[in-house]
Amino acid sequence: MSDALRIAHGEFGRVALLDMDRSLVRHAHPHCHVLLKVDGDDTQFLVGDKVVPLTDEMAVLVNAWEPHAYVHNPHRKNALILALYIEPEWLRTFRSNWAASGAPGFFEQSAGSMTAHIRRLALDLAAEMVHEPEARKHQEQLLSELMLAVIQRFTPWRTIGASLRELSQNARVDWRVRNSISLMRSDPTARLSVTDLSKAAGMSRAHFFRMFERSTGVTPHVFMNMLKVEMAVAAIIDSNASLATISDRLGFTAQAHFTRFFRDHCSVPPSEFRTVARLGA
Repeated sequence: MSDALRIAHGEFGRVALLDMDRSLVRHAHPHCHVLLKVDGDDTQFLVGDKVVPLTDEMAVLVNAWEPHAYVHNPHRKNALILALYIEPEWLRTFRSNWAASGAPGFFEQSAGSMTAHIRRLALDLAAEMVHEPEARKHQEQLLSELMLAVIQRFTPWRTIGASLRELSQNARVDWRVRNSISLMRSDPTARLSVTDLSKAAGMSRAHFFRMFERSTGVTPHVFMNMLKVEMAVAAIIDSNASLATISDRLGFTAQAHFTRFFRDHCSVPPSEFRTVARLGA
């Protein structure tokens, strides 16, 4: 079973050091998502419809809302992965146009060759998380340096300001899809099917499905699961509610179903996630 060695969280989002030995389902995040290998065998991710390698030299880069999945090879040793889930609003504090990290197209490629500097910062951050879990300020400083180096390496950061208007226009969502998203957000526990959502939007099921995916980059099912995952993560980290209570609030009929859902999206059970996330708090 996969293990979470450390999880750091704050205004920056979260950073997880994961010992991965199982695949993850296709999912998405509202974050700028960067994956860096720290140790173990080379591995790979499915980003969009393309399989990309994660190695000592290659980082995996996932745009906000971009569907992706971890593809584990059981014939290889586990990969120790530093997974960054970075809030666009936090990146905005460094450079205002880096808020574009919350829109499609921030990373031009799904994988890229790392510099020695990026590799060193990733190893330093992972080591600091393991050996000094309470050193939050130093970890955030290392994360800041790492994200600056990643953005400078893998994005057109000097000219991205000129494309912000284009990003905004490209990210415009059809008003009917926007209404369906509001319906999902109003009650993520509701058992809304694509048929229910398409009727509420006044479209056929097939047309709604195509329009939703064209507008958001993900299917309605992946979007709803993303909402539940982020609500679950927030509740697990920030509240003392029991896992049974959180499971009920999110509409799962049994806690075992919630545990399986969370593990399939976050690699570890919610109980382990909570324990590790609170180390050094």
